[in-house]
Amino acid sequence: MNKFQPLDAYRTQTPYELLPFKFDRFNAAEYLLTNLVGEYLLLPTEDLPRLIDKSLDDRHPLYANLRSKHFIRHTDEQAPLELLALKVRTRYARLAGFTNLHIFVVTLRCDHSCPYCQVSRQMESEGAFDMTPVMADKALDFVFRSPNPAIKIEFQGGESLLNFELIRYVVEQAKRRNQLERRDLQFVIATTLSLLTDDMLQFCKANDIFLSSSLDGPQALHNTNRPRPGKDSHQRFEAGLHRARAVLGYDRISALMTTTDKSLDQVKAIIDEYLRLGFNGIFLRTLSPYGFAIKTKKYRGYGTERWLTFYKEGLDYILELNKAGIPFVEHYAALILKKMLTSDDPGYVDLMSPAGAGIAAIVFNYDGAVYASDESRMLAEMQDHSFRLGNLLTESYEEIILSDPLLNALEDSFTLSAPMCSDCAYEPFCGADPVFHHATSGNVLGRKPESAFCQRNMSIFKHLIDLMRRDPAARQIFMEWVNPC
Repeated sequence: MNKFQPLDAYRTQTPYELLPFKFDRFNAAEYLLTNLVGEYLLLPTEDLPRLIDKSLDDRHPLYANLRSKHFIRHTDEQAPLELLALKVRTRYARLAGFTNLHIFVVTLRCDHSCPYCQVSRQMESEGAFDMTPVMADKALDFVFRSPNPAIKIEFQGGESLLNFELIRYVVEQAKRRNQLERRDLQFVIATTLSLLTDDMLQFCKANDIFLSSSLDGPQALHNTNRPRPGKDSHQRFEAGLHRARAVLGYDRISALMTTTDKSLDQVKAIIDEYLRLGFNGIFLRTLSPYGFAIKTKKYRGYGTERWLTFYKEGLDYILELNKAGIPFVEHYAALILKKMLTSDDPGYVDLMSPAGAGIAAIVFNYDGAVYASDESRMLAEMQDHSFRLGNLLTESYEEIILSDPLLNALEDSFTLSAPMCSDCAYEPFCGADPVFHHATSGNVLGRKPESAFCQRNMSIFKHLIDLMRRDPAARQIFMEWVNPC
């Protein structure tokens, strides 16, 4: 005779409350649940109604996860609300710092003639398209009005080295002003490295300047994508890379690639070229719908699905390399994973909400025009000035920062209130790109079912989640990308 009744006789179902979450059908058998801070969980299809009806048994294998990830709380618990609020504050803390990245377009002149160029480049002799010291001083006045304790100044072109004397002037003036300001001041020069001289390198070393360059892949592909007189773009890049590393240090030079129709069947060769040249990662970028990319029809050279195939093949190959003991990062995935696996926001402009336009980065054109983002400046080169915030010569800092083009873009790009973003399960991982949607659909919100931005990102989000679920080794690699030693 049993002395005690079965264990179930002593159980009482603890009542629970739902915390804010969104969901989407992930596959035929599961729903994806996400909350305000990007915590996610895959729930069997049949269990979603039970969860919402508050009838899910506390013995369910996912019940503890639902509590720990702040999808539900017991009615007498206050800590889950406080933890969720803390994570939300952490996620949006970056916004309080306001503008960090200030881009100086020092010239439109360039020695390359890339068919996908997003800027209306000018011939090397066209000095009228150079920023002047007077304009640079106006831009620096603006820079140091930002409340951000960390200030990054990035020099862009054209080929920025064609106006290196202006770069030298800005660096020296910024450092002089910073003796009083005491900001964390950084400098980056975006350059092809083709015109790099020893004098330039010594100046960069003396002033702790980073170099950001472009590498589209092996020599034949790079020279096709980035032609210049002499057909030696890749050779000049590689020579400049070795010289720069010898003077500045191995980790002071980064590279970006752009995917063209010529790249699509060469993703492994592109990655191998980055490895050969000693880079520890790659950013597999798609084309943007601006400038010569539109005029030469390069942007229409491939569709979203074809690029996604390229991207996933590249990511799979990178995971194979990591599993073989070769550390290598796909940087776009790493940015997304930061939002998926932590409460932090990496501050990548395209994945910010509200959009990073103006509040994360701002652009000073050579002629004094101020734009909400680099893409806004590119759009203006196509005679669309929708995101032009003002001019350094005629408007004050307050007039530019409080201008309607900026405030409207920020308001319309807040994904928690934007139509079709606010109820999207992938919203916590995503952002808003009002300039892209304006350029492609004539509307800053865009038509989400037709948006290539949405299609690309949602497919990548689902792919990353699926990889982490079915491949523990991939999940471990991703965790190392998010939390590097």
